[in-house]
Amino acid sequence: MVEPVRLRALANRHSIEFMLVGAIALIVIMVFVTLRATPISVLEIALASAAIVAIMLGFLKSQQPYYSIEMSPGQLVYHHKFGELLLEHSNFHSSGVPSVTQGVETLELNVVGIKLKDIDVFLSHLTPRLAGKLLIEQRNIFLQAVKIHCSNGNCPSEWLIEEASYTSENGQHYSGLMAMFANRMQNFKMLTGYDLMLPANVLDRDIWQFATVMNRWKLTPEEVVKNLHSELATSAMK
Repeated sequence: MVEPVRLRALANRHSIEFMLVGAIALIVIMVFVTLRATPISVLEIALASAAIVAIMLGFLKSQQPYYSIEMSPGQLVYHHKFGELLLEHSNFHSSGVPSVTQGVETLELNVVGIKLKDIDVFLSHLTPRLAGKLLIEQRNIFLQAVKIHCSNGNCPSEWLIEEASYTSENGQHYSGLMAMFANRMQNFKMLTGYDLMLPANVLDRDIWQFATVMNRWKLTPEEVVKNLHSELATSAMK
């Protein structure tokens, strides 16, 4: 049996380094200003502010799950601090980098799009808490996709406000946050052809590479997981 491979997002790395560098810089600035008789300068205020920002950024990074993606031959799990998003291999159709086109204008979204076979199977594993958080986090991505279609100022109301009621093609009814998330998925699919979006900041490589890995995972899941294990082992030795 092939063990799951755990991937760490590029955006979540170096949290300790950020906090250490920021803390050291802030201490040095404070000591320097304290020992000097003249008032603090604008440059020193700017440097202190940058050090505080570095500490806060490092802290925020440290609050994220250590591993963002876990992939096995049977499923892919996106670990979020508010829960887990589960995608079963049998429910995965295809993956790619979504783009929206209106006339001669094309916008590529900085995400990996995932097309599902059955939305009900996916939603059965999703909690309302995580659904609500993803609705907020991915709203900016959705608005980017909508904006290109609304250049004349006319946007369908269902694109801007997710309804709290949804009935799937299989007749399954959803309400509340689950319905709002299902409606968002439907809108994403209408605009881009994909049901789900994985933002670039939760991935361990660029969006095109990860989409390729996903599509290979569909065809040869065990081989892909083994290759990722080998890739990580090689990187650790360098």
